[in-house]
Amino acid sequence: MSKEMQELQKQWHSVVQSIHSNSNVVAFMNSRVGQYLDDHPFVALSLLVFIALSAIPVAFFLIFVVTTAVMACIGVIVMEGIVIATGGIALLCVLCGLGALSLGVSGVLSVFYVVLSTLVNYWYASRGQIRKQEVNGSLPQKSPSVLDLSANNGKNE
Repeated sequence: MSKEMQELQKQWHSVVQSIHSNSNVVAFMNSRVGQYLDDHPFVALSLLVFIALSAIPVAFFLIFVVTTAVMACIGVIVMEGIVIATGGIALLCVLCGLGALSLGVSGVLSVFYVVLSTLVNYWYASRGQIRKQEVNGSLPQKSPSVLDLSANNGKNE
């Protein structure tokens, strides 16, 4: 067992030597903070324990932050999808309503056009026929005053 302990002690010593020979560690130990921690081992140990113990809650907090950010992004995407889908459905309903309204207005205007054109054609046809009969002389020519008198005679009797 003592050989194994000596072997373990040699490995530990080599790890500590590699840490102490690291340029970043040397620069830190030459700073004011490094010198203070070297002079006050209890503070250094307390700081080391605090950092080690706070790593787990900080890690959970960072996982929570990342998860929340990802969920917010997904939520925004989902919410945007819902808003776009709702807007699309509303637009589709409005366009269908406008289509039905345009068909109704078009039908009404078509009926008015057919009725109006029929009336205009009938009016012009009857006027043309009256003129044709006037030219041929087949209609009796009465003056308007005679027509008025005959209408008054019918009322008097």
